[in-house]
Amino acid sequence: MTRTARRTGRSMQVAALGVTSLLALSACSSSDRSSSAKSDSSTSASSSSASDKLSGTVTVFAAASLKESFTALGKEFEKEHPGTKVTFSFGGSDSLAASITGGAPADVFASASPKTMKIVTDAGDASGTPATFVRNQLEIATLPGNPDKVSTLEDLTKSGLKVVLCDKTVPCGAAAQKALDAAELKLTPVSYEQDVKAALTKVELKEADAAVVYKTDVHAAGDKVEGVEFPESAQAVNDYPIVQLEDAKNTGAATAFIALVQSAEGQKVLTEAGFLQP
Repeated sequence: MTRTARRTGRSMQVAALGVTSLLALSACSSSDRSSSAKSDSSTSASSSSASDKLSGTVTVFAAASLKESFTALGKEFEKEHPGTKVTFSFGGSDSLAASITGGAPADVFASASPKTMKIVTDAGDASGTPATFVRNQLEIATLPGNPDKVSTLEDLTKSGLKVVLCDKTVPCGAAAQKALDAAELKLTPVSYEQDVKAALTKVELKEADAAVVYKTDVHAAGDKVEGVEFPESAQAVNDYPIVQLEDAKNTGAATAFIALVQSAEGQKVLTEAGFLQP
């Protein structure tokens, strides 16, 4: 073989080695870019997941009759979502609705009747359509042992019996009046109270002999009162709607709290308290 041929052969070998090296470097660079992209993607997903984590305070305005159930659900919510806090304002649904339309800051409203919820929706203060999550039925609360032998709604009209009702503007008062109308009875109470808890307290403190309240409130009172069912209550069952508010500051937590209320877990807490399925 000539010297020229050998030189040519060596040149071709060097060139081949150069091409192989370039291909290897290119592959490494591509692999590095791919790994970097995967890392960036993973970091992005992690950041997204972190941003979806609930935090902060969610403020819930709720009917007084929901106090025990919602307080329990609030604690469960905080446990499931560390870093969150649920604050409640319980009271007569009409008063709460007026506060919301007046600009009171809140994220969620749970009312004891569609009528009081309509105050909020008509004012444009609700985000979305309210959903009924439970129902509630009336019951007569008497002193322990039922010393006045109250067994019917008509018994509340007995002379000398001190009876307390919720104000007619409050859902429990409107329902009581509906039941009285169904029974064709007229009743003059010793006082009208602003919410169902206030009416029940009158009996618990023995300042009244009986009150027309919700079954759930009789249940919550335990042995402080005795409950008496009456058939007319079936004609005055209240639907309870819940909605996220338009000016909610913590929309993520508000949505999650409503979801908990509507979940199987939430429904279990509510039905155990005496509420009826929607």
